[in-house]
Formats: sequence, structure tokens, C-alpha cells
Amino acid sequence: MEAKLVAPMPYQRILLKMSGEALGDPATGHGIDPPAVQKIARQVARVVELGIEVAMVVGGGNILRGAEFSQLGGHRVNADYMGMLGTVINALAMSDALESAGLETRVMTALDIRQVAEPFVRRRAERHLSRGRVVILGAGTGNPFFTTDSAAALRASELGCSVLLKATKVDGIYSADPKKDPTATRYERLSFEEAIVKNLKVMDGTAMSMCRDHGIPVIVFDMFQEGNLERVVRGETIGTIVTTTGEA
Repeated sequence: MEAKLVAPMPYQRILLKMSGEALGDPATGHGIDPPAVQKIARQVARVVELGIEVAMVVGGGNILRGAEFSQLGGHRVNADYMGMLGTVINALAMSDALESAGLETRVMTALDIRQVAEPFVRRRAERHLSRGRVVILGAGTGNPFFTTDSAAALRASELGCSVLLKATKVDGIYSADPKKDPTATRYERLSFEEAIVKNLKVMDGTAMSMCRDHGIPVIVFDMFQEGNLERVVRGETIGTIVTTTGEA
């Protein structure tokens, strides 16, 4: 599908970060659920039709979490590499769903797995994006001890993305877990410093610092409500935006 710009958008190139559980069974978050993946693909397709360039980072928690596996006795480094391979599986599943929706995609990985994906090369990724292809970035940073949030912040910085969109199952950032604390309040805007000082766990500290240092705003929003991704890229106030100053 060739991207056609229909109107000026606030964000021309986005990095969409979502958890592996978003692709999994709705009840458990495990495995890969084709309807869930297809629902995401439909939302991404509508955004590409607006002329937005889309890069994606998908976690691997629906298959394996390296940190949790290591706590069961596995070596942390091996466990993290296993988790990276889980993200590649998810990237391939996402690629198939997007192409079924009529999009062109490229899977690029931080680990060299040439039989199934291209190695990540910044200039090549930028060329794919400029041609309207959705670039799905797998295998995290390619290094143990780093989360896929850090990978998303890194790739957003490298590719010059104008925003990092973190898709979650809640409608923004709250002062506490709204499922556990009925008095929790939702923030509409925050600065990176506020999010870090208040320990709001938007993303890990490395990812937050990188976005702050490169001036990349982070928007945390509920992507599981159909149409929300399009609303965000059109500039509607959806979820919580985190910026250097906390202002628009």
C-alpha cells in the first residue's frame, strides 16, 4: 500500500511500542491470537493511509520474559536472548497481519537472522519508512539487560521519530494502579522529570532518559479501543503525553 498524505499531521514519523501481550490471548496475554493481531493491523493501516511513517517495536512477554525466566534459575543473559527471539516471532506475526491488510512491511532485527529478517541498518530503515513501508523492529537492542522500552526509545532516536506512542490497556498514566486504587487520578500531561521522580513506571529509566535527552515526546494511550491510534496521530488529546517541560 502506497502512503498518501491526505492532510498535514502533527506527527509524520512515529514509533509505536506495544507489549507482546497485546498480540496474545485476550484473557491470558499468552501466545499469539490472530484476531488480536489483525485488530492492531487494521488500526496501523488507517494511520499509514494518512501518510504517517510507522516503525513498530513489539515486546515478547506473550512468549517469554527474560527477567522472569532467569528468576527460575536460568542464566540472565541466555534468558534475555530467548526473550529477544520471542520478539522476532511477534514481529513476523505482525508483519503477516499488516501485509494481509494491504501494507508493505519490513522486519528488521538487532540480531543477525538473515533467513527471516533484515539486519537493522538505520539508513535502510529510513528508506523503507520513506517509501511507506511499516518497519517492525525485533530483537530489542540486541543486548541483554535492556528492555524493549529501551529499544523503542533507541530506535525512535535513531530514526528521527517525532513521537513515541506506547500502547497499553489503560487510558494513560495514573498516580497509582487504577485497578487497585479507586482514588488514582489520570495525568493529562507530565514532564519526564515528574514521571521519574514520582516513579510512575511509564517506561524504564533508560528509555525515559533517552526520550528526554532527544526531545521525543511519549504518549501513553489505550490502543485497545478501536480508532484510538488514528485519534492520537491526528493530534487529539488521548491518554497522557510526557514531554521535556510537561507542556504542549
